[in-house]
Amino acid sequence: MTLSLPLPINTIINLPRPLLLGPPSRCRFSTVAFRPSSLLHISGVVSRNLCRYWFSTMTTAARVEQEEDKQSKTSVELKEKIEITEKEREIFDRLLGTLRFCNLDTQLRVAGGWVRDKLLGRDSDDIDIAIDNMYGSEFLDKLKEYLASRGEQVQGDTVIERNPDQSKHLETAKMRIYNQWIDFVNLRSEEYTENSRIPTMKFGTPKEDAYRRDLTINSLFYNINTGSIEDLTERGIDDLKSGRIVTPLPAKATFLDDPLRVLRAIRFGARFGFTLDEELKQDASSEEVRVALGEKISRERIGNEVDLMISGNGPVSAVTYLSDLKLFGIVFAFPSSSEPAPSENCGSICKAYLEAMWSLIQTPGLGKFSGEQRRLALYAALFLPFRKTVYKDNKGKMIPVVNHIFKFSMKRKTSDAETVINIHRTTEKFLSLIHSLQLKNGAQVDKLDWATDILEHWKSISVDDPEIPETSKIRVLTGFLLRDIKDFWRVALLTSLLLSVVDGMKEDQETGQLDFQLEKLRESYLTIEETICELGLDNIWHVKPLVNGNAIMQITELKGGYHIREWQQKLLTWQLAYPNGSSDECKDWMRQVKAKRQRTE
Repeated sequence: MTLSLPLPINTIINLPRPLLLGPPSRCRFSTVAFRPSSLLHISGVVSRNLCRYWFSTMTTAARVEQEEDKQSKTSVELKEKIEITEKEREIFDRLLGTLRFCNLDTQLRVAGGWVRDKLLGRDSDDIDIAIDNMYGSEFLDKLKEYLASRGEQVQGDTVIERNPDQSKHLETAKMRIYNQWIDFVNLRSEEYTENSRIPTMKFGTPKEDAYRRDLTINSLFYNINTGSIEDLTERGIDDLKSGRIVTPLPAKATFLDDPLRVLRAIRFGARFGFTLDEELKQDASSEEVRVALGEKISRERIGNEVDLMISGNGPVSAVTYLSDLKLFGIVFAFPSSSEPAPSENCGSICKAYLEAMWSLIQTPGLGKFSGEQRRLALYAALFLPFRKTVYKDNKGKMIPVVNHIFKFSMKRKTSDAETVINIHRTTEKFLSLIHSLQLKNGAQVDKLDWATDILEHWKSISVDDPEIPETSKIRVLTGFLLRDIKDFWRVALLTSLLLSVVDGMKEDQETGQLDFQLEKLRESYLTIEETICELGLDNIWHVKPLVNGNAIMQITELKGGYHIREWQQKLLTWQLAYPNGSSDECKDWMRQVKAKRQRTE
């Protein structure tokens, strides 16, 4: 159920003029008829970077780039009224009820992204309430008092203190009601002294607050008291219609106030397919702003923004901006002891791998990837050029630099770093099996550095069983790989196919000269995936060993340690070579091997 509240005409600047707007998400093209009473029909620029993969004729990265540059017009909805959901109506009723109950002469406004998304016809659960005459924590106390009078319980509340050193200039109060977290902050104005970048905070007018916002499209207010939209910069609506990323105040001042806004500008530009203002780009790439981003903003906040970029619908555009604006090395900061040192154009190289991976995982019929698999697949591609780069930690130990990027440069969880590093390691191994998996023949994999022991075990099995098929060798090797990488094996396979294109070539060459041959890679992927499924390896990591550790010690008469681990590897080799073998057959084979060894000794 929705409640439609009218948008007063006098709050919008130049509404009737149709302008261009980028698509909200996915690749949906639909024409919306103009209905003056409800919708504003405007034309828009649609970047095809989310749709081009539906066409198998797009086979090269260069061709993909050409398609992305093309702009085709479509029609999208820009709402003339904010449509309030039933839950939002209940929340707003409680807020207005608080004003009446406490006899408050207070104006409550929803600020920023919620207003923007509602105008674009999108759902949003990002409700930030701006208060004109009290702190958020003060209003929170009033709200709790009102809810208590109604016998309603607060599901949770907290107050996040200011932290100016990390550009967190505003106290934020948060409350959870109706299973929805709501932020409460006061309208503010900021003043800077000549020798300090830390502002003096004071209560501000709605217009002052709007001009201190990061972007004009995020400076819109929805006044809950009056049910109206307020465009106090007098350009928020126009920039939303024209698809422009602009700051309300001069860009450099806005970025130096909070350098994280640089990354937010990039993220929103990529998310909506909007164009970054030229002055904004010039100031974002300035030395002063880049230094401020690296020194003033916590690595966790930087990592959160990057994660939103990679998880969004425009990761390639976002990383392109990071590279073009010379922010790549700031965001993905390397330790000084990195070996080898990153090249000057590492951002463009990483972007090329990312774009190729993005193209592949968007291809219909290429398998279903979960959100987590998709996110880490893109990170694995992005950092693929650094898979062999290491650095010395405080103990002098050589560590993959990808570990540093995740854990220190972006403050992401340790499991992200471990998964991506494991994908890279598996990628190198997968690369050696690609040709054999395509041919369904293991004849060409007699020597592999990473599988020396496994191959020796397989050879000992094949000597005793001359009729064992050659495909069992490739099944054994692939099975070991998949048991290690588990359900990320499809990601590792795609990554290895990307790497196969540049295998033997110089990594630091101009990637614009590379042809990833995406359609060929897609066909190779489907062939190899089919082979792996035919071999019954799709979920091989779930298969339990036929013989447990106690049985191994009983049959071999060993007490544990290295020799038991060696036997476990032998048994897994046998189990992979004989997928229909039973536990008793496996134990009989163990006894034969043991007896043979005893005779030899």
